Amino acid sequence: MTTLAFVLGLAVVPFLILLRGMKATQPGHLETRMLWRAKHNLFVGDKNVKNPLPTTPESLADGKEAFSHYCVACHGLDGQNTGVPFADKMSPPVPSLSSAEIQSYTDGQLKWVIDNGIWPSGMPGSKGTLSDEEIWSIVIYLRHLPTAGSLGEPEMYSH
Repeated sequence: MTTLAFVLGLAVVPFLILLRGMKATQPGHLETRMLWRAKHNLFVGDKNVKNPLPTTPESLADGKEAFSHYCVACHGLDGQNTGVPFADKMSPPVPSLSSAEIQSYTDGQLKWVIDNGIWPSGMPGSKGTLSDEEIWSIVIYLRHLPTAGSLGEPEMYSH
């Protein structure tokens, strides 16, 4: 072994031992609260934009239809990850759209997320893929999600 390799080994081994001893921990209450405020007030736009579509049986059905084409692969038919095998394995995990965290966003913010996506999560933006009307109808559907598991799992995962 050369002297250079020996010296590099001496430098790298303690660093690797140090890294191995570091473990990620769940964020505390203060960190969670600060991140919530940042997401709701800084990072996700259109907080004050109102949904121009009325909530009707037709707009709800349109939202469910659009959701079933574009969103079920990650969020399941019910928006709560039912039957999605990788939802908990993503980093960050795919959130349940019925959760208090997601439901606390305004309609305008939900549309903004669907339009722009969330980086660095797996949530893609839909600009150029979905029309504004489709997105607004999806927002209506998100406000009226069915009971978890009531729609079964997406067909793509049942084979």
